[in-house]
Amino acid sequence: MTPAINQAKKAKITYQVHEYAHDPRSESYGEEAAQAMGAPPERVFKTLLVSLTGGAQKLAVGIVPVSGKLDLKAVAKALGAKKAEMADPKEAERATGYIVGGISPLGQKKRLPTVLDDTSLNYATIFVSAGKRGLEIELAPQDLLSLTGGVSAAIGVSD
Repeated sequence: MTPAINQAKKAKITYQVHEYAHDPRSESYGEEAAQAMGAPPERVFKTLLVSLTGGAQKLAVGIVPVSGKLDLKAVAKALGAKKAEMADPKEAERATGYIVGGISPLGQKKRLPTVLDDTSLNYATIFVSAGKRGLEIELAPQDLLSLTGGVSAAIGVSD
């Protein structure tokens, strides 16, 4: 059990855990997850940490489909910051308690401002990391927003 799964269980939401054999040589954890689960890449979301500027510098979470990229200007705007840049991986790991490639938006050490790409609302359920490589949690996007205290905005860019 990971902190992410424990948070979902404690909240009594409907969720499903999907486990697959992670290949350490994989270059894209999200695409690997989509393929392994046979899920469309636009329903599998990656959790990315950004560093916000314009006031006190702080970390935030952007969640976008693995089939696209994070729009840094859009995530900064959604969170009322001047600028966002990708966070240092070590800093991301320290703040969340998870390792890169397995960072879940749920069950983080410290609750961070979170933005979920609005395309997620097109689906009854989406997949996000459950807290380790090779483990995904499927849940309703509204439940994810509720559990993270997050907001929804157009923060993804198609590849």
